[in-house]
Amino acid sequence: MRTLIVFALVGFGAQLVDGALGMAYGVTSTSLLLLAGTNPATASASVHLAEVGTTLAAGASHWRFGNVDWKLVLRLGVPGAVGAFLGATALSALSTEDAAPYMSGVLLALGVYILVRFSVRPPRTSTVRVSPHRSKFLSPLGLVAGFVDASGGGGWGPVATPALLTAGKTAPRTVVGSVDTSEFLVAVAASIGFLIGLGSEVLDPWTVGGLLLGGVLAAPVAAWLVTKIPAPVLGTAVGGLIVLTNARTILRALDVADGARTPIYLAIVGVWVAAVAIAVAKLRQAAATEPAESAESAESAESERATVTAKD
Repeated sequence: MRTLIVFALVGFGAQLVDGALGMAYGVTSTSLLLLAGTNPATASASVHLAEVGTTLAAGASHWRFGNVDWKLVLRLGVPGAVGAFLGATALSALSTEDAAPYMSGVLLALGVYILVRFSVRPPRTSTVRVSPHRSKFLSPLGLVAGFVDASGGGGWGPVATPALLTAGKTAPRTVVGSVDTSEFLVAVAASIGFLIGLGSEVLDPWTVGGLLLGGVLAAPVAAWLVTKIPAPVLGTAVGGLIVLTNARTILRALDVADGARTPIYLAIVGVWVAAVAIAVAKLRQAAATEPAESAESAESAESERATVTAKD
């Protein structure tokens, strides 16, 4: 019972972050399982089986709050499911730890780009609610993201969400909601692959049940949260999360001493907080100038009408 409660809390926290930012459920949950001594394949299998329920709840919640573009879900999720099945099959037989630092380097670069773009100069098209991306872009993205997610114990959000956000063509809430919803297809395909490769006897029902319970409870809260966070703040938060998560992976791969990691983590968090503060300041500045601009527009319109009337 204690195990169920502990992993329910983990699942709640992980899903709260994932549902609001479009990533980190798998990364957070898998990391904890690995710390507990679970082997990578079993950890990834447990998380993905739990995600079948959490992503279904998250998708329903995002749909209710209007965060889902269904064409984006299908164009991204179907290839993602194929990649996830292949990744689960591969992880059942071998480890992908050597590839993790290289992938983290790519994700780190994307995270820095998003962090800077949304805090300093947010994309003007961030309010578009229907993604303009086509299958030529989404299919390879989904295939790669699905493979990385299943073989690495997490990665669907960190790969898919940054790639869509960096384009700046879709509202962050739509990106987050659609990526979360499409992850249901990825979780189902990965679970099937793991069950075929590992068998059901390696899965702990208390672990899977706890992650599932916490995730389902957090899903509607996260879906509501993403509708309330302004796009620049949300994008900056996503970027900072990507940078911090992948910097941790790279530092561990390089065998950097624990004492040297702490200042680096603190520096990253400091920059992250500063970027969020800049985004908030810009929002307040924009809100303060809107009434003045509206008044000027009204005065200009009134002047034009007066001129026309005088001529008549």
